[in-house]
Amino acid sequence: MSHQDVLAKVGLSAEELSGGSLSVRSPIDGAHVADVHETDPGEMQAVIDRAQAAFKVWRSVPAPRRGELVRLLGEELRRSKDELGAVVTLEAGKIVSEGLGEVQEMIDICDFAVGLSRQLYGLTIASERPGHRMMESWHPMGPCGVITAFNFPVAVWSWNAALALVCGNPVIWKPSEKTPLTALASMKIMARALDRFGDAPEGLVQCVIGGPAIGEALVASPGVPILSATGSTRMGSAVGPKVLGRWGRPILELGGNNAMIVAPSADLEMTLRAVVFSAVGTAGQRCTSLRRLIVHNSIREELVGKLVKAYAGLPIGDPRAEGTLVGPLIDHDATDRMQAALDAARAEGGKVHGGGMAEGMDGGAYVRPAIVEMPSQTETVRTETFAPILYVMGYDDFDEAMELHNAVPQGLSSCIMTLNLREAEAFVSAAGSDCGIANVNIGPSGAEIGGAFGGEKETGGGRESGSDAWKSYMRRQTNTINFSDALPLAQGVRFDV
Repeated sequence: MSHQDVLAKVGLSAEELSGGSLSVRSPIDGAHVADVHETDPGEMQAVIDRAQAAFKVWRSVPAPRRGELVRLLGEELRRSKDELGAVVTLEAGKIVSEGLGEVQEMIDICDFAVGLSRQLYGLTIASERPGHRMMESWHPMGPCGVITAFNFPVAVWSWNAALALVCGNPVIWKPSEKTPLTALASMKIMARALDRFGDAPEGLVQCVIGGPAIGEALVASPGVPILSATGSTRMGSAVGPKVLGRWGRPILELGGNNAMIVAPSADLEMTLRAVVFSAVGTAGQRCTSLRRLIVHNSIREELVGKLVKAYAGLPIGDPRAEGTLVGPLIDHDATDRMQAALDAARAEGGKVHGGGMAEGMDGGAYVRPAIVEMPSQTETVRTETFAPILYVMGYDDFDEAMELHNAVPQGLSSCIMTLNLREAEAFVSAAGSDCGIANVNIGPSGAEIGGAFGGEKETGGGRESGSDAWKSYMRRQTNTINFSDALPLAQGVRFDV
């Protein structure tokens, strides 16, 4: 099937894919796919005004009714799963199962949010004053801006949009300039859900396409009280202070430099499978990709040998082909960054296995995943490179391993492979992993939507998806109701007039 046929199947017309100023190429073969029309930065205030007008209507719609829109979106996604997954593969270069898996994440968060629409619970709180009741209410906040990255071009939007909508907030989506087609395709699916819903206000869900000026408009506007941004730490360090500076609420999902500790008791066959998927899945372009392997010295040589052998046999190529496990990087700039990191690691004493460009691939940015044995946790190891590079270091005792694990600026995802109960419990304790996600006997990658997703330190502190992440999209209000005929004051204060 041609690139144009894939796009036609999701309803994108030739007019929508031509005549614009944003050129889109597929990482599969480097082929030019479309010229997409960008949003005029001068129109952004009108976009925000529409969202604000929609908010005044949507906030008063009962939450279960708001959930009905998300339920319909989930239905439409189920009908279009294969077609949208194919666009993810075309534009982001993911293998077919990962493209489909990303759409399944969208479906799953819709299911979660529909249930959530009947569970936006507050608390009843005991009052110290007789004849009084205290309670906690949660209310919509206003338009939610969502800035997404290329590596999960549709799932991250859905994590935010599904929750924001049931919480009573309109959504303005700015996708990565590298993956606008998946966003346009998702908006086609969203439009069908809106049509079936029937009475949603205009401007409830909008998509704006373009570069930094478009994102800056969302970041700077007081009319966008919630701003969720996924991307690099550098991006977050610019976005976060600006949103806070106007008293907005940033939800930041930034870099990860995720590690696995492999203890002497680890099941090595399970460990091998966990490492390979976590380190090379999505060609190492997940924020939760495994980047550091901290292995007990007693098993280090054996495990590295198994990994080198496994890496040598990885099927690299067209992500649409059956059996392919490693597709392309997003573009050739990404391959340059990977090679620069490998060169830096060599200069710091690293021994590189693999790496380099994959042979026999025309047009796309195909690389061979790399394993790098490092003498210590150098500055290169402490720096996240968005590519399939796995740095391996050894340790002798558990405390040493934990110190290495936590001694990086990022704090997203982490894991330990061990059959030792004490080590497992220590890893997930307050004195263990300092990351937002800490796993035992699974890799750091592939989080389910039922748990809150996000991390600490330079990862930004934001939480999206499951658990009580919905609270980030609402404002908390404490209410005290006096049903007595007296007016006692708290803390025993007397103020008789």
